[in-house]
Amino acid sequence: MAVPILNLKVQYAGIRQRLDAAVQAVLESGHFVLGPNVAALEAELAAFLSVTRAVTMASGTDALHLGLRAVGVMAGDLVLAPPFTFVATATAVSYTGARPMFADIEPDTFNLDPRAVSERLAGRGAGPRFAGRVRAMIPVHLYGQPADMGQLVALARAHDIAVVEDAAQAIGATYDGKCVGGLGDVGCFSFYPTKNLGAMGDGGLATTQDQALGDHLLRLRVYGGRQRYVHDELGFNSRLDEIQAAVLRVKLGFLQEWTARRRAIAARYRAGLAGAGIVLPTERPGSTHVYHQFAVRVPDRDGVQRRMAERGVQTAIYYPLPLHVQPLYRDLGYAPGDFPEAERAAREVLCLPIY
Repeated sequence: MAVPILNLKVQYAGIRQRLDAAVQAVLESGHFVLGPNVAALEAELAAFLSVTRAVTMASGTDALHLGLRAVGVMAGDLVLAPPFTFVATATAVSYTGARPMFADIEPDTFNLDPRAVSERLAGRGAGPRFAGRVRAMIPVHLYGQPADMGQLVALARAHDIAVVEDAAQAIGATYDGKCVGGLGDVGCFSFYPTKNLGAMGDGGLATTQDQALGDHLLRLRVYGGRQRYVHDELGFNSRLDEIQAAVLRVKLGFLQEWTARRRAIAARYRAGLAGAGIVLPTERPGSTHVYHQFAVRVPDRDGVQRRMAERGVQTAIYYPLPLHVQPLYRDLGYAPGDFPEAERAAREVLCLPIY
């Protein structure tokens, strides 16, 4: 039997009637952009994540980009980020005119290492030296595992740095009993169809505990104005449509059940793979991992992936090339070897089916 890395048809089949009814209701309403479903979804997500404001957007990348702008990142600034993540973490920085400044990851969680961040802030560690102020930090909750927000936020506050969480893969994950996305200044989520809470198209969310930041995010997503046809600053067109909001409202009602199922599959993997000679994912004490991916470390990663494919089991590699050696960022002056943990993860990580 073939086992794909993901099968969204299975998810749709289980809730088809509810989804179809929700979409049909939007079609019949004639209201397709920033309507009642968007407003209701934002309120429901704010309650689910225990944040003051939840502002939907057209994509997770837009949430990162506008989140960075909302906290004051501008051209010439520096933004700390891990090199082992999806490229959108860094391109969102580039869209502001700022430059990403990378710091290495923890080998067990794949997340930003507070010790590496401290080194970079002190002007030490690997990588080029940049002129400019470090304005923000982007901890990525990779694969659904919360980053060490206690230490990272403390470092940020000590250096007067804003914290923009990349929680694209981690909706519902918790750190010290609190949901990610409400631990820094702005939290950013993706509703890309493959995410744990996925739309039937693109979508994103920015969250904050700060009312003023929430108002700023609202202005930025609709051309930078407080009222129609009056524009106070450079804004953007980043609106979630009503159909996607209606779909997400249905799916949000199942998210906790789906997360529990992912965690049960992860536990089964742990039991079945114990002693198999591979490194299994860790769970940070006091945190809840939501397993967007079940990422193992395998020394002969490419060989294992090939042999699993021969047996009909599809796997995936997230991510094969760290950002500091991507052609896009060659001009920043990084070199192979600057971030050994990120590079080793890129050689060894293999993600198994967990839908």
